Amino acid sequence: MITFYPGPSKVYPQVRQYMLDAYDSGILSANHRSSAFMQICEKTLGLLQAKLNIPETYSVVFVSSATESWEIISQSFTQNSSHHYYNGAFGQKWYEYAHKIVSQATSQAFDSNQNPVLTEVPEECDVICLTQNETSNGTQLPAAFIESVKTNYPDKLLAVDATSSLGGVALRIEQADIWFASVQKCLGLPAGMGLLIVSPKALEHARKISDKRFYNSFLFMYDNIQKYQTHYTPNVLNIYLLMRVLESVEPLDSIADKIRQQAANWYTFFDNHPSLKPLIHNQEVRSDTVITIGATEDKIAFIKQAAQKEGIVLGNGYGDWKSSTFRIANFPAITEQEIRQLQALLKNIDK
Repeated sequence: MITFYPGPSKVYPQVRQYMLDAYDSGILSANHRSSAFMQICEKTLGLLQAKLNIPETYSVVFVSSATESWEIISQSFTQNSSHHYYNGAFGQKWYEYAHKIVSQATSQAFDSNQNPVLTEVPEECDVICLTQNETSNGTQLPAAFIESVKTNYPDKLLAVDATSSLGGVALRIEQADIWFASVQKCLGLPAGMGLLIVSPKALEHARKISDKRFYNSFLFMYDNIQKYQTHYTPNVLNIYLLMRVLESVEPLDSIADKIRQQAANWYTFFDNHPSLKPLIHNQEVRSDTVITIGATEDKIAFIKQAAQKEGIVLGNGYGDWKSSTFRIANFPAITEQEIRQLQALLKNIDK
């Protein structure tokens, strides 16, 4: 079975051997206060900084998922309120969840085909929240826009959801104060773990708030990771697998170049297709990692069924586009041969 589902998505093929290695090494039975685990934790954190171009001054902690980070940001980094800027379902969900924790949270929605322009940020808000890659509709925020937000609002923290881009897009981590993502997309691993990346400025702000009310309060997590430990029993297998994958993959800039070229090829393919067209017609905001294609509901159902017969899984549409789109993951673990196989199927879909 070939999967193009945009998360959980295809894992790197070498993960099979890495899982066997993890079992044979005994690390799966080691406790998370042991020297064996601490060595793996330290090595993994170093590889994350080296391979994902994370500045050494930033801290990385392991969380259960990207969506857990929504809660941590509201509890540990938001003193007054957060302001959420979004154009799709996941950005909206982040706002709605944050609003349950901090009732003063505000939002600004924009159209998925619109070039982003951030306005009306409340003076009292601490954190501006952006979704770099909106998985529901296949859009991404240009790096220049994220930089402009950072420049125009230097006194606020900038938090960015990079769930469908971390590990596949050459993100400039220094552009924001908080980044978060899950490992089951561009990092090519099984679901069940996320990463929260925090700048010195955000750490200082968290210390000012001094939130220690919850087990997942960031300061508790930070204190433990300084010892290469975790505050709760972690997903040891995924940390080990992340270490092994990071050891084996190319530098991020090389991966991002490949992903960007594959995305350009995908969009050219669909721009020239007789009946299947990208949902996002504004080329400046099209995602490199999640390709969202629109058609009639009957056509979408037919295509997914035809792909299933060929052993190919396509991503369902999401939210407002659930029935009128399908999504294609353009993640690093997916091979060129698999892409050619899917394109051959789609090329003949109207014949």
